[in-house]
Amino acid sequence: MGSSYPHPIIAREGWPFLAIAVVVSIAVSWFSIWWSLPFWFATVFVLQFFRDPPRRVPADPGLVCAPADGRIVMVEKTEDPFANRPALKISVFMNVFNVHSNRAPVDGEVVDVNYYQGGFLNAALDKASLENERNVLQIRMDGGGELTCVQIAGLVARRILCYVKPGDRLVKGERFGFIRFGSRVDLYLTPQARARVTVGDKVYAGATVVAELETGSTGK
Repeated sequence: MGSSYPHPIIAREGWPFLAIAVVVSIAVSWFSIWWSLPFWFATVFVLQFFRDPPRRVPADPGLVCAPADGRIVMVEKTEDPFANRPALKISVFMNVFNVHSNRAPVDGEVVDVNYYQGGFLNAALDKASLENERNVLQIRMDGGGELTCVQIAGLVARRILCYVKPGDRLVKGERFGFIRFGSRVDLYLTPQARARVTVGDKVYAGATVVAELETGSTGK
């Protein structure tokens, strides 16, 4: 399970990568400062990629927060292919410069978690939602109804991490997973939900409100 802050502002998922980068950079520096510069640049890249700053999470239970940092690439009414019901779909694309921790968009209980193998298309493409490697969470919201949250691997991403299982409880803004090196997260909300973002907007996991739920909506 993820935990609320305080926790390391450099994500634990990055500690091994950062340690290796620092050790290699120091070793090369013994031989040549100039030759070591590319390695130090790589170290800085690893450091910024695995940063995980604290976020101010809105308390209103009717507000849905972004599950990932990045740019909104889709907001549309469609069908949830995993729950077979009408939905409002909101998609967030993460590039290699975004924070890659995934956070719970609402308070609720994890009903189901399913992993699907797939390809590694550019995650900004619409067809990546169903063709790429992905991990699907079904969350029963405290206020009623369910939503689907999908972690999707991208062109460079080769590792989806998910730390929750059915029966676990999530608090909005809590870390539940991580995707390495560029990816996407899709949200399928109840069709009555009202989007608070548009395509092209930048969002921040756990902090940016992406939608507002209709009071008493069941999602059925």
